[in-house]
This record gives sequence, C-alpha cells and structure tokens, in this order.
Amino acid sequence: MKDNKSIINTKVLVIMALLIAMEVILNRFLSVNAWNIKIGFSFIPVVFAAMFFGPIHAALVGGLGDLIGAVLFPIGAYFPGFTLSAALMGLIWGFFLRKDPSIVKIAIPTLINQFIIGLVVNTFWISFLYGSPYGPLFLTRIFQAVILSIVQIAVTYLMGKAFPRISRELNI
Repeated sequence: MKDNKSIINTKVLVIMALLIAMEVILNRFLSVNAWNIKIGFSFIPVVFAAMFFGPIHAALVGGLGDLIGAVLFPIGAYFPGFTLSAALMGLIWGFFLRKDPSIVKIAIPTLINQFIIGLVVNTFWISFLYGSPYGPLFLTRIFQAVILSIVQIAVTYLMGKAFPRISRELNI
C-alpha cells in the first residue's frame, strides 16, 4: 500500500513539474508583451492543475511558474506582487474548476481573474512599479481583460470537454 501511494505522489510531482515548466515557457517565450499589456496562453497549465488537482496545486503552478520564469528569464525587475497575483489566479481557478468544469464554473473564475486580479490588482502593481497614473493605465488594459476573458473561457471550455478522457488516460 505504501508503494502505491508513493507512485501516486511521484506522478503528481512529475505532472506538477511539467506544468510549471510549461507555464514558464508559455509565459516567457510564447506571449505577446508590452510594458503594460501581456497576451498569451500561460493560463493553460494553471487551469490544468486546477481541474485535476485543485486550488493549492493550481496556486503552486501559477506562483512557482511566475517566480521561476522571473528568475531564469527576467523581463524586468522581479516584483513579488505579480507572483502573488499568479498564485491567487490559480487558487481561484482551483476553487471553481476542481473535477467539474461546467461553463458557469469556467466563466466565473475567468472573469474574477481577468477583471479583479488582472485588471485591478496587476494594474496597481504596474502603476506602483513604474510610477504611471493608475486611471489611464487601467483604461488601456481593459481591452486586454476583455480579449483574454473570451479566449480563456473558450480554451478552458474545450479543456473541460477533454477532461474526462485525459483524467482516465493519466489515471488521475
């Protein structure tokens, strides 16, 4: 019995490491970045962790992915606020998506993440870091939040459709 539990923990650890590596690659190399706008698919590994493992694992993928990416491939000065935001986004997705990715449970955390964490909180971090006025910066980032919300809902919905098959194949 102990060996079986060890295998399951090892499997989860390996999957988590792969998801973190995937988050770093999608975030640092396959995203479109401007100083105040970022569009990409780095949410996919975090959503995967949320669906399969829950909020703590998703927060770890988001937070550790951001931290490791910032240390290994810095885009600017490291700021822990963005790491906190990434972990919170994972936590929120994990609370809603664990084993039940319905359209409502996809839309709610996506909108919370994009409009509260992404738009309000991350805009505050950018404003704080660069000394830019919050209001105009906020207005320029609304477009990003709207576009990313639509993309994330659609992609997460498709992931949710594949969830049972992937879960069965990975034996999770």
